[in-house]
Amino acid sequence: MPEKSSGLEGVVIGESRISSIIGTKLTYCGYEIDDLAENAEFEEVIFLLWNDRLPNKEELADFKAKLFKFMSVTTNNSEQFKAFAANKGRAMAALRTSISYIGIFDEKADDMNEDANMNKAIRIQAAMPAVVADFERLRNGLETIKPKEEFSFAKNFLYMLFGEEPTDTQVEAMNKALILHADHEINASTFTARVCVATLSDLYSGTVAAIGALKGPLHGGANEQVMNMLTEIGSVDNVEDYVYKKLENKEKIMGIGHRVYKDGDPRAKYLEDMAKRLTEENGESELYDMSIKIAEIVEKEKGLLPNVDFFSASVYHSMGIPHDLFTPIFAVSRTSGWLAHMMEQYRNNRLIRPRAEYVGHVGRKYEPIEER
Repeated sequence: MPEKSSGLEGVVIGESRISSIIGTKLTYCGYEIDDLAENAEFEEVIFLLWNDRLPNKEELADFKAKLFKFMSVTTNNSEQFKAFAANKGRAMAALRTSISYIGIFDEKADDMNEDANMNKAIRIQAAMPAVVADFERLRNGLETIKPKEEFSFAKNFLYMLFGEEPTDTQVEAMNKALILHADHEINASTFTARVCVATLSDLYSGTVAAIGALKGPLHGGANEQVMNMLTEIGSVDNVEDYVYKKLENKEKIMGIGHRVYKDGDPRAKYLEDMAKRLTEENGESELYDMSIKIAEIVEKEKGLLPNVDFFSASVYHSMGIPHDLFTPIFAVSRTSGWLAHMMEQYRNNRLIRPRAEYVGHVGRKYEPIEER
């Protein structure tokens, strides 16, 4: 048997041109995350992940127009989407079901040629923010909001969610958050997506499979758990007692540390900055101060640093986003990476079929039921 690894840690499952993690450096198609977070629009990053290059001006305009075309999903399916939103507390389940539902009506869902897959990718990526925004509005008895063609992806998402034009700081924060979460090499949900389409299943199925993997709290739910922690702590004065008690009981501090980054998550600093600016903008600076104090204590005591989820919680909360939408927003962003990986899988496909070391019983014999 080949050498085994618990959780496939350290196992290289194939080659990819999409993203790379080396030490504390994250790159997308060779561009450092710092360069993209400081300069790019999310739409440019989607195009980059799917095409291995940045678009020119005309290509970007065309790409934005195609995304806008499919950014409304409830027009002809309002009753079905209202039914998905009726169970108010299951946002990820609603997202998973909605993408599957949309796929039913794509007549070319099973067409595997490259152009058809790119068209499906655009439909899926464009649908994600609309599904999340429509779910939030419908479950609160509100009318859904149509996007505006002149708005960016990030701005339209916030506009469709709240029904009013967001501030420049909010748009900048959402754009950065979408870029920073877009891809992260072979994480659990991305691997799930690749395994699914390696059977030559379609992009909708792969996306649904990935959403299912992201739904688990060990993968996609960390920022929501960070917000629950901050709410439980309540004020800066309570931070020390809370954190030291957690450490004494050997309990995990959510949003701190990372499976891959041992010397700090390169994405965290951008959302730390946005958390500071947004909490100042809406008068909730104590939320930021609590986060900084938690991070300082854990670094001093355990040598661990915040990851991208730690400050994204404060960013989303400060924009008024309900906490159970934090993971769906992660999915809105990571869909760009999922789709890039699935299309890459198709181009050089081999069925993913690992082995397991058997550790069960041996030599057993069937006994008639009367003798058991």
